[in-house]
Amino acid sequence: MECRQHCGACCIAPSINSPIPGMPHGKPAGVPCIQLDEAYRCKLFGQPQRPAFCGGLSPSLEMCGEEQQGREYAIQWLSALERATQPGNA
Repeated sequence: MECRQHCGACCIAPSINSPIPGMPHGKPAGVPCIQLDEAYRCKLFGQPQRPAFCGGLSPSLEMCGEEQQGREYAIQWLSALERATQPGNA
């Protein structure tokens, strides 16, 4: 599966705890990454500056849902995963 056009859910929903160019302390969950462009694509894709967390995400039917479900499904799924994996939620 490939990333869907105009989605960017994986650059918005999860928190990132490692530095990102332009966001030296990472980013909180629900905040768009500064490296997300107007078309919801990562400006750092394929670059060594891209955080390892981001490189570890791969689009999947489970995460992205069916085409007709749209980006809101992916944002909700990733947000639920973010909440479930916070310290103290084990």
